[in-house]
Amino acid sequence: MANGWSVIIGLVIVVAMSIAAWFFSPKGENQVLWRSSIILSIASCYLMWAITFLSQLHPLIEPRRSDLRKEYIHH
Repeated sequence: MANGWSVIIGLVIVVAMSIAAWFFSPKGENQVLWRSSIILSIASCYLMWAITFLSQLHPLIEPRRSDLRKEYIHH
């Protein structure tokens, strides 16, 4: 259960970074473009990390080793 907190802590960090990007984006005629680009980049990186992390934490297929003899396999 302790590993599941990493995703929530990561989400809090991403939200904080997105809020900072909203306020500290360069002023000017392209401010909306800067804000959108930075926030979408942060969100995309978080989603890729979270999906990869969770898929390794709870794999759909159990890994199997074929190099073990039958007497060493514990079921």
